[in-house]
Amino acid sequence: MVGEPKRNGRSAENGDSSEEARKAADDARSAFTPPLGMPLPPIPDDEHTTSEFAVPEGLLTSPPTEFGSAFTPPEGIPKVSLIKPGAPWQDRMRTMIRMPLAERPAPERASRPEDTETGPAVPRVLDLTLRIGELLLAGGEGAEDVEAAMFGVAHAYGLDRCEPTVTFTLISITHQPSLVDDPVTVGRTVRRRGTDYTRLSAVFRLVDDITKGEVTLEEAYRRLAEMRRNRHPFSKGALTVASGTLSGAASLLVGGDGLVFVLAALGAMFGDRLAWLCAGRGLPEFYQFTAAAMPPAAMGVLVALMDSQNETKLKAAAVITGGLFALIPGRALVAAVHDGLTGFYITAAARLLEVVYLIVGIVGGVLVVLYVGSKLGANLTPDSAPGASSPLLQLLAAMLLALAFCVLLQQERHTVLLATLNGGVAWLIYGALHETEANVNAVPATVAAAGLVGLFGQLMSRYQFASSLPYITAAIGPLLPGSATYFGLLNIAQGHMDEGILNLSRAVALALAIAIGVNLGGELARLFIKSPGVETPLPGRRAAKRTRGF
Repeated sequence: MVGEPKRNGRSAENGDSSEEARKAADDARSAFTPPLGMPLPPIPDDEHTTSEFAVPEGLLTSPPTEFGSAFTPPEGIPKVSLIKPGAPWQDRMRTMIRMPLAERPAPERASRPEDTETGPAVPRVLDLTLRIGELLLAGGEGAEDVEAAMFGVAHAYGLDRCEPTVTFTLISITHQPSLVDDPVTVGRTVRRRGTDYTRLSAVFRLVDDITKGEVTLEEAYRRLAEMRRNRHPFSKGALTVASGTLSGAASLLVGGDGLVFVLAALGAMFGDRLAWLCAGRGLPEFYQFTAAAMPPAAMGVLVALMDSQNETKLKAAAVITGGLFALIPGRALVAAVHDGLTGFYITAAARLLEVVYLIVGIVGGVLVVLYVGSKLGANLTPDSAPGASSPLLQLLAAMLLALAFCVLLQQERHTVLLATLNGGVAWLIYGALHETEANVNAVPATVAAAGLVGLFGQLMSRYQFASSLPYITAAIGPLLPGSATYFGLLNIAQGHMDEGILNLSRAVALALAIAIGVNLGGELARLFIKSPGVETPLPGRRAAKRTRGF
């Protein structure tokens, strides 16, 4: 009996020692056990959490509601109504494509009669989207507006996860049905380009109706086929007469008279028919511009050969200058600068390269004729600049030039009057700044005049729900640098390289001033005019981030 308590005591002591040994072994294996001699950390209170996912003090417990956040809010991105009337589809879709795909809101979609659970066939929607983008790009529309139209059409027919891509000759669109499905990418090459603003306006109206949910897929295909079948509103003969009228009006702007008007018009019409002949033979556009530049220059050389008096030299300069106005690719230059300023650098570089090739063609044609004329004894002096006509005659000539440009661009008749008035306003602003006692330099005066052209053109397009090109391209015609181009080429033909390069540099500066002014005016119109119809505020037209020098 005496030995049992001792045996039980030893067993209890052994049990305690074994439990302590196990605890010591567990503590030794723990990665959070403090070293020997260090005190244990205090036990946290119940009201203080120790989770590593806790929100630190000073931070918001609810995520910001603006789209500038780097993360998608937990409650999701709110819906945005993009189908209400009053907001141009260009602004609605341009806002969407400038946002990253993960931050785009889920807009409401207009209900359609053919809507089912599966929706329309994806290949047909993508094909229609590419065909519409092809017509817009071939008509001279900017890359950003082409992408906005493609995104709007695809989204209107139920394809949300779409990314359109536009370059100078290739357009493509990628659609991903879901995060687990393979994406579908289709493309189309734009091989032919044509200037028909009537067709361009019809495409804009079609896109506007599609984004409003008023056109089914089959109806959209039918309307697109009708646009392709329709003839141009003006014949080749009308275009030739318009080209002559444009050159004659341009000669009046630089000091010509009635005889100069007729001679410049005849030279431009001969050049236009020669260019049509080259196009019918399949020659590239470079040689067409070279051929079109020769007859106006030859007409000026003939005028200079008839008499060597100073008055005749002035008339010859006005004839050649007027002929060059119809050939300077101002439309392509404005589109190139617009694409560059909006971040489409590949398309902008391709368009600028096209402008360079066309200008080189014009330079080559004029230089050949001027060189032959100098060998024949034509007394053309670079310092005999044409004089200025009366302000009223210049204003009427500027409006006539813009009117002729509208015919060359195949515009709709209801846009001709507004574009003509816009061209008159442009020349009025330029003359008030440069030709009066204010004596503002030609480059800033051109920027101011072109800026108003872009501003008014954008306002007119928003009012008409159409493209701004019909209201802008013709209106910048009076501002084109015809005189600087002619005198630069004449100096180079006579061996005065320094003066020639200086005049050509001035012509390039004026052309860039026109393009930048037009783009700036359009951006100001979009910046200060809020589009109605958007319930949830969007982050505007987000541009690329500033690089800050790196």
